Amino acid sequence: MPSWSARPTKGPYASSKKNKTGQHHEYEHDNQNQQPGPCITGSQALLESFLREGVDTLFGYPGGAIIPVYDALFDYRDRLRHILVRHEQGAVHAAQGYARVSGRVGVCLVTSGPGATNTVTGLADALMDSTPLVLVTGQVGSSLLGTDAFQETNFVGITQAVTKWNCQVKRTEDIPGAIAKAFYIARSGRPGPVVVDITKDAQCGTAPFRYERLTSIRSYVPAPAPAEECIAEAVRLIDAAQRPLLMAGQGVMLGNAEEELQAFLAKSGIPVASTLLGLSAVPTSSPQYVGMLGMHGNYGPNIRNQECDLLIAVGMRFDDRVTGNPKCFGANAKVIHLEIDPAEIDKIVHADVAVIGDVKQTLPLLTQRIRPAAHKAWIEGFRACDKVEYEAVVRKAIRPEGGCIRMGEVVDTVAHAYDNDAVLVTDVGQQQMFAARYFGFRRSRSLVTSGGLGTMGFGLPAAIGAKLGAPDREVCLFAGDGGLQMTIQELGTIFQSQVAVKIVLLNNSYLGMVRQWQELFYDRRYSFTELANPDFGLIARGNGIAYRCVERREELAGAVAEMKACKGAYLLEVRVESEENVFPMVPAGAPVSAIRLE
Repeated sequence: MPSWSARPTKGPYASSKKNKTGQHHEYEHDNQNQQPGPCITGSQALLESFLREGVDTLFGYPGGAIIPVYDALFDYRDRLRHILVRHEQGAVHAAQGYARVSGRVGVCLVTSGPGATNTVTGLADALMDSTPLVLVTGQVGSSLLGTDAFQETNFVGITQAVTKWNCQVKRTEDIPGAIAKAFYIARSGRPGPVVVDITKDAQCGTAPFRYERLTSIRSYVPAPAPAEECIAEAVRLIDAAQRPLLMAGQGVMLGNAEEELQAFLAKSGIPVASTLLGLSAVPTSSPQYVGMLGMHGNYGPNIRNQECDLLIAVGMRFDDRVTGNPKCFGANAKVIHLEIDPAEIDKIVHADVAVIGDVKQTLPLLTQRIRPAAHKAWIEGFRACDKVEYEAVVRKAIRPEGGCIRMGEVVDTVAHAYDNDAVLVTDVGQQQMFAARYFGFRRSRSLVTSGGLGTMGFGLPAAIGAKLGAPDREVCLFAGDGGLQMTIQELGTIFQSQVAVKIVLLNNSYLGMVRQWQELFYDRRYSFTELANPDFGLIARGNGIAYRCVERREELAGAVAEMKACKGAYLLEVRVESEENVFPMVPAGAPVSAIRLE
């Protein structure tokens, strides 16, 4: 096999791309001593490569430029499970859900042109949320490239900004090397989506097959080693801190560092808060857990931000929904940032100490050296904040007195029914925040949601992927009536593939989060946010899915019990208060300490 560059150096779609550290991805394989394998088609080589990477599930949609792969897949049905989605965007979101709960690389197959471009939103979502994903797209024959052939797009060029790496393959013999590189890049370092675009003639051609999984790429350092002086300074700051707060992000789970984090917390006695995507890295029942950070997070970690003298950020990127006004975030605190991606250091919040590397390796270096400590009085201050939040917000949300059913009480009822041990999947909007606030988590990798991009329509296909990625766990989706309708066709995927997801539709007949902003900041001018909805029961039953609609509070517990007892898929529609707001809330651009309780 010849050496590879990041992208073809010739042809209409040739380009070059650097990774987040400014390095070009390059590798060389020395296969001179390897015996050639049997001659097989490029399509067979692709599927054999998947098997070598431990792939068992594919999400996809066939079309002209990927037909050779699907023809080969016919003979691999006993080894590779293919889930036929109803839209290519759904394939990517399903692969994301699969990856997030399983810790494996999600895999998708789509055709060229519109099939490929339909995946762009999913790729952007996966890049923002650091989800390991390999998308294989078909492409027109290499002789047609650059001619505006039927269903031809320059997909390598289109996806440069929304992938960790991408390439186009025009030779059959290069397919195994491209796939090996794709999987290595997708799962290593800070994970992300990768695109491999394969021309039709490369799929149809034959070549000897050999496969070698990659363990390194020249000039690509996925997890830099931390500097000794940074470790020493971080230890000094931790030992000296009187009011520290650890902020756990998704990087804890991506790095499989949950045990390492627990060991650090046990020795340090430091309270811990979570970002949205970091939820479930620490059980919500932990005595050191003080809640969720950010715009609709808990009162304590937001209001006490200015009191902290040390912030320890572990595997998080200080996005605007967490920091509010970054100039005011932790204004009186030193900041230690543990992060695998150097590009995130000092991007938004200045780090006094940057510990660059895989948190699974860097956290123990701190735990070994810090002095045992306890911060009981400091943690009690957060508990006092919890009491304020409960009386002002939580009690009214989950234990309302009269009126229509509230979103919070639905989430609370479902959470208790599943003993806080289901995989929570959410769409985007008010129900996302209510679910994140009130569901509760007992074990890791129990939340699948769209964090950075905030993609409406994410929830339903992601729930399908999550259930297939964690078949032994209950998967519960919370969706709004707006978001559900963006990908509602994936109910057909549930029907055909018999995926036993539980869907809780919180129907307020509004685009609720937009309506909330219109109420609070635009004088209640509800411009095009009210929805005239279809009969969701007819749609559910038309797809062979059990259904029930609840409008009265006294029916809610029984309906949830019925949903839980159902062995297959179930759609529970709950008609909720139409003009309910999510609180607490940090107004956009305000300091997090300006959090509103009403």
